[in-house]
Amino acid sequence: MAKHRLHRAYKLDLAKIALGTTAVAGVLGTHAAVNADTTATAHTATQTAKVAGVAAQPRVAQNSAADESAKGKVNVTAAQVLATARAQVGTSEDANGGGTKFQKWYADSQRAAETAARDGGNRAMYLNAPWCSMFVSWVGEQTGARPQVGWDAYTVTHAKWFAANNRWGTEAKPGAVVFFSWSGSKSLSDIQHVGFVVKDNGDGTISTIEGNTGNGKVEQRVRPTSQVVGYGYPSYAA
Repeated sequence: MAKHRLHRAYKLDLAKIALGTTAVAGVLGTHAAVNADTTATAHTATQTAKVAGVAAQPRVAQNSAADESAKGKVNVTAAQVLATARAQVGTSEDANGGGTKFQKWYADSQRAAETAARDGGNRAMYLNAPWCSMFVSWVGEQTGARPQVGWDAYTVTHAKWFAANNRWGTEAKPGAVVFFSWSGSKSLSDIQHVGFVVKDNGDGTISTIEGNTGNGKVEQRVRPTSQVVGYGYPSYAA
């Protein structure tokens, strides 16, 4: 998450937004991608100048196309979702931070039109935007679990959608959607990155599959739970 806290954070200047100020270069910002040994490496967004600005602060209440997800039941297991995510390991962005199937799919989706209207810009901005949340959304779409996994390009809104539908918690479960803040903050507004939980390792770490991590790839990682803000729980089939 997050560059618009998508991954390398869609890092919004919330103070400027609250005052109605257009934040041109702050929509995507930067993200610190943390290696498996928890050493932070700078992961700088290359596309900040491509976004026109932010019209308003994201509002969970306007997550219309995703609201169906709270009610829908899916016949998909956590194991199936993780298998689809794992099959994408090694997929990499291009030199401009784009070119992935996840970004292309999202840019063409109904949800892109809604989130662009919400956050400012247009569909094309997603083609080179941080894509960790788009990766999670794409996996949900491919497996038929999107009504439970949700879809958004902004990690904070994605997390708040789980919380608003009473599917948020602090227990690592296989297939759960895990949200991170590198500072260790437990505030949903500080979320910077998102992925899938593979398992709780029982030693203060979790194994994950994440998009837009490391050098802009899908990777399997081991993360300290101290960096976890919380978990969203899709209602998978048994």
